[in-house]
Amino acid sequence: MEDEFGADDSLLEAMAAAADRVSSQQSRRLDKPPPTSSSGSKIVQPTPQALPQRGTGSHILVSPRQRGNPILTFIRAMGWEYSDIPADYVMGQTTCALFLSLRYHRLHPEYVYTRIQKLQGKYSLRILLVMVDIPNHEDSLRELSKTSLVNNITIILCWSAAEAGRYLELYKSYEHAGFTAIKGQQATSYADRLVEFVTVPRNLNKSDAVALVANFGSLKNAINADQEQLSMLNGWGGAKVKRWSKAVEEPFRARKATKKAVRKPPAGGNVAQNAARNALLEDAIPISRTMQADSTPGASNPSKAGQFQLRRPG
Repeated sequence: MEDEFGADDSLLEAMAAAADRVSSQQSRRLDKPPPTSSSGSKIVQPTPQALPQRGTGSHILVSPRQRGNPILTFIRAMGWEYSDIPADYVMGQTTCALFLSLRYHRLHPEYVYTRIQKLQGKYSLRILLVMVDIPNHEDSLRELSKTSLVNNITIILCWSAAEAGRYLELYKSYEHAGFTAIKGQQATSYADRLVEFVTVPRNLNKSDAVALVANFGSLKNAINADQEQLSMLNGWGGAKVKRWSKAVEEPFRARKATKKAVRKPPAGGNVAQNAARNALLEDAIPISRTMQADSTPGASNPSKAGQFQLRRPG
């Protein structure tokens, strides 16, 4: 029997059966519990990896303001490339260089100070590569040396473009070098340290040290030996005996201490002022005596801890 919409009974029954299957499948999916972890262990977060710092690579970074500088033609041991950097040359992550011609510095003395000011706090090793291209350079170098000391800058002088380029290559090649190349070798065994001690005086070598210890048995006996016994050693002449005896008999502490002399007034000065100054120096009280007076019990106005007062004779 067809209804008012034109659907027969078989079609309605098929639609009802399909609706029942869809609802049963949805209920089964909703009732199914979520899968559980078989191991039951905690979720381990990945460890963040430190990104490597960006370095200059194997090339020397050159500022575009150095375009046309003859130094660039002498950088041949390694490559170089232009880069937007505050310095003129960058030879590593912590090393940079400023190039300055003394001829240009004489015409524009304010240039180098502006460039140094822009490098404050950016590099650990700041180099001022100075090209000496004028005959009278003493005053300019004296001024630049003072500026380098104040601003913690290493100044290097060069007299040619080839020499300047070689300096840049050396600093770049030693970018990752350790300190073992310039570290002195320290003696590890007792024999090596003994030889090092004996050969401190001039003209005493390793053979002399071996002969000294072999004849006297120990370093103590060699130090206490007199010059007659030392002169009997093989290879020990009068000069070596005197140098060894002077080295072991000389006191460790110097006896004469440097003292600054009091400046005397010029002879043509005021007579009254000179006499008053001399009287004041004669009546001056030493600091040690003043400190001793302050430390005595019952002294008036004792000084504070760590301080002392200077008093003039009343």
